[in-house]
Amino acid sequence: MRTGRDAPTVAVVGLGPMGAPVARHIARAGFPLQVWNRTPARAEEFGDRGVAHPADLRARVVLSALPDIDQLDEIAPDPVVRRWAGHGTAYLVVLSTTSPDKVRRLAGRLGRWGVTVLDAPMSGGDAGARAGTLSLMVGAAPEAYACVEPVLRSFAATVELMGPPGAGTAAKLCNQVIVAGTLVAVAEAVDLGRRSGLSGEQLVRVLRGGLAASAVLDAKAAKILHREYGLGGSTVNQVKDLRYATGLADALGARLPQTRHTRALFEEALRRGLGAMDHAAVYEAVRAEGGTARGTGPPPA
Repeated sequence: MRTGRDAPTVAVVGLGPMGAPVARHIARAGFPLQVWNRTPARAEEFGDRGVAHPADLRARVVLSALPDIDQLDEIAPDPVVRRWAGHGTAYLVVLSTTSPDKVRRLAGRLGRWGVTVLDAPMSGGDAGARAGTLSLMVGAAPEAYACVEPVLRSFAATVELMGPPGAGTAAKLCNQVIVAGTLVAVAEAVDLGRRSGLSGEQLVRVLRGGLAASAVLDAKAAKILHREYGLGGSTVNQVKDLRYATGLADALGARLPQTRHTRALFEEALRRGLGAMDHAAVYEAVRAEGGTARGTGPPPA
């Protein structure tokens, strides 16, 4: 695929904290762009690139930045996919975290219309999306990957073909095992330090200088220290990802003992009404005592 005059049109559906910056990077790279979002106001910054209905998209490559394949199935049933194919859509890329089985089912459904599915879940959070430094784990046939890779590299710093469709999603679930487990460890360390009379800020500084340093510590420590959970990656999505990870583990006979405990803590945070807040809100479950967390957006129904 070439950028410039001969570049294929790329569509992004879902303009949340990840999808909107991804779309901006694609446009800056020279790809003709179309966008759709369930809330039209979010598409206004893209001007006439926005379409009123998913069926109106006319793009060679469609990227789904929706929360999961379930939402994609809702907005792109067979009649919509048939229209996409009729207008030249050849590839659909799932950027969300889901399950390998859902990816393969989607590939079978869209394949009936000649649309090839790739899974390329994103890691790096909203900050990585804004900076264009995401890491993408791709599941695809090699020829499909070669066609779509230039689009993916327009908004990601690391792009790896992991295997056939579903392999990218399996790799992302491995990623989420580490992210969620590390986030719980940071929350536990801050809680233990505070109970010991330590300054949380000092503790984080010294942790960053040693073997405990991590991208999770850098990105989430301030949220935990201030108990302010403005949305980055949400708690409800973290629970979704951990459920997929443990489901895959069950299917493959992997124990994942620490991850199962981590999942239970995030599910407790969900029960506390923190689903719509950043997943650093797991600190409220770790500390397990009274107090009101501050964040943005209402809890999920």
